[in-house]
Amino acid sequence: MKRLFFYFSFIFPIFGFAQEAVIDTVYVDSQFENAKNFSKIKVIKSDDVLRNATSLSDLLSFQTPIYIKENGRGMVSSPSFRGTTAQQTAFVWNGININSQFLGQGDINNIPFLGYDNIAVKSGGGSVLYGSSAIGGSIHLNNSFGYNKGFKGQIFSEFASYETLNSLLKSSFSNDKVSFQFSLSHNQSKNDYDVDEKYVNRNGAYNNTGVNFGFAYKADEHNEIYSQSQIFDATQNYPLLSEFSTPTKYLSRTFRSLAGWDFNNEKIKNDFKIAYLTDDYLFYLDSNNSNTRTGGSSKQYLAKNDFKYDLSASSEINFLGEIGQVEAEGFNTGVNSIKRSQGSAALLYRNFYVKNFSWELGVKKEYIENVKSPFLFSVAGNFSINNFYSLKLSASKNFRAPTFNDLYWEPGGNKDLRPEISYQFEVSNNFKWKFLTATITPYYMDIKDMIRWIPGAGGMYHATNTAHVKSFGLEAQLGATQKFGDFGYCTMLGYAYTNSQDQALKKQLAFVPYHKVNFGADFSYKIVALHLQTIWNSKIFSDTQSTEKFALDPFFVINLGFEVDVIKSLKLGFKVNNVTSEVYRTVVGYYMPKRNYAINMNFNF
Repeated sequence: MKRLFFYFSFIFPIFGFAQEAVIDTVYVDSQFENAKNFSKIKVIKSDDVLRNATSLSDLLSFQTPIYIKENGRGMVSSPSFRGTTAQQTAFVWNGININSQFLGQGDINNIPFLGYDNIAVKSGGGSVLYGSSAIGGSIHLNNSFGYNKGFKGQIFSEFASYETLNSLLKSSFSNDKVSFQFSLSHNQSKNDYDVDEKYVNRNGAYNNTGVNFGFAYKADEHNEIYSQSQIFDATQNYPLLSEFSTPTKYLSRTFRSLAGWDFNNEKIKNDFKIAYLTDDYLFYLDSNNSNTRTGGSSKQYLAKNDFKYDLSASSEINFLGEIGQVEAEGFNTGVNSIKRSQGSAALLYRNFYVKNFSWELGVKKEYIENVKSPFLFSVAGNFSINNFYSLKLSASKNFRAPTFNDLYWEPGGNKDLRPEISYQFEVSNNFKWKFLTATITPYYMDIKDMIRWIPGAGGMYHATNTAHVKSFGLEAQLGATQKFGDFGYCTMLGYAYTNSQDQALKKQLAFVPYHKVNFGADFSYKIVALHLQTIWNSKIFSDTQSTEKFALDPFFVINLGFEVDVIKSLKLGFKVNNVTSEVYRTVVGYYMPKRNYAINMNFNF
C-alpha cells in the first residue's frame, strides 16, 4: 500500500491525457488565497527572492520583520517570529506543514528556496489552516500553475566572495490544457571568511542542490489534476570556534511529492490531494569518521480534502479534512522506530453579505496518537471603510504538538507532554493614499505549556511543560511607489517592536530583539537599476536572565546592488553586501562576514 501511495503521487496526473480541455490558475495551496483576505501576509515574488540568492536566512532577514539566528553565514539558522521560538514558526510547502518530525522546526538554510513562484510570510496564528507550530507565524513556499503562456525560461547565476556560487535554471510551458514547470537550483561556498581578529570561519563550507517538478492538466471546464515534487540534497559543515576542534558536518536529504484533483462548478469547489514526504539526516561528530554518526529518518503519508460550498452569493462553508501517518527512526539517538497516526477536521464559515465587510469563523479538532489533542478556533474580519483606510482583525487559538525528540529521546523524553497552547489577537490597520501605503499592526499573544528542556537531578536534561510566555508588539510598514517617464522608484520601511517575556522570570526571551528596522529601495532609470537593503537590530540578550555582559551588540547592515539591462532579456548585476564592514553576530560565538561582493547574470527567454 505504501509503494502504491508513493507511485500514485507521480502517476496520478497522467491519466488526464485521455480527456479534453479551460480554466484559470491552479494554486497548489488551496487555502492561501483565503488566508490573504483575512491575515497580514507579505508576498515576496521570485525576482525579489533573487536579491538575496545566497540563503533563505538572508532573504528573511532583509525583507521581513523576522529575526534570524544564524551560526555564521549559510550555517544552522532558525527564526524568531513575533517573539516566539523556532518551534513556533511553521514552514509550509504548497499547503503542507514540513517542520521536522524530530525537532519540530525548520532549519532555514536546509530548506530550498529558489524555484518557487513566490515565498510568503504570514504573521500570527494559523493552526486552523496549517496545523502545529503556526503560532508566531508561518513561511509559505508556493507553486502555482498558469495556462496559455507558452514556453518561458530563466537562467540565473551569481558568483560571490568566499568561492560562492548560487545558480537557478527554471523553465515552464503551458497551453490551454497543460501546464508544466521545472527548476534546478544549486548553492555552494567554501565560506572561509574572517572577521578582524575576533573570528575565523573554519570548516564553514556548504553545498546544496534542489529540483522542483510540477505538472497540471485541465480535464474539462470543471476538473483539473496536478502534481508537484521536490528533491533536496545538502551537505553543511559546522564552523569551529577553535583550530584544534574536530571538524563536524551535517547531511540532509528531503523528498516531497503531492498529487491533487481540483473540481469546481457554480456551487462546489473541492480540492483533494495526497502527499508523500521523507526527511533524512546524518550528523558526524567527526567528519572523517563514519563511526561517529547519529541521525534520523522520517516518512509521512498524507491525504487532505478541501470542500467548499456556496450557501448563497454572499456566504460559503468550507470543510477541511486531513488524515495521515508518520514513521520515524533514529540512528544512535535513543529514538527507536516510531509510528504515529494523526488527523484533523475543520469547519469554516465565510460571509460577504455586507458591502465592504467580510468575516470568517473557523473551528478545528486535531487528533494526534498518544497526545491529548486540542480544540482550536479562529475568527477574523476584513472591513474596507473607504479608499483610504481598511481594517483586518483576527483572534485565534493555536498549538504546537510535542515532537518525537520531546516524547521519546533517551534519556529525557517525556511521553506525558501536553501540546503548547496559544491565544492571540491582532488588528491590522491599512492605509493607502495616492502613491503611499502604510500598515500598522499591534498584536498580543499568550502561550501556555511551552515545552522546555530543563536540567534535573545530576544535571540530566528532560522535557517538560513549564514555560508561560506573553508577547505583545507592533509591526509597521510604510511604502511608496512612483514612476515618472523613464524613472521609477519603490521603497519600503519596516519596523517591529517585540516584547516577549517568560512570566516566571519576567525577562525578555533570549534572542528576541526589542526593535528591528528594515528598509529597502529600488530606483530605476531606463536600463539601469539600483537596489538598497538595510537592517538594524537593537541589543539582543543571549540568556534567559537578560544579562547585560552576555548581550549581543546592536548592528546596522547595508547591502547595495547595481543592475543593467544589457539586452531586453539579459541583466547583469553587481552587489556589495555589508557595505560598511559592520562587525556583528546574531548568536553567541559566530560572526557574520564583513564587506563582500557578488556579480550575477539573469537571463529570461
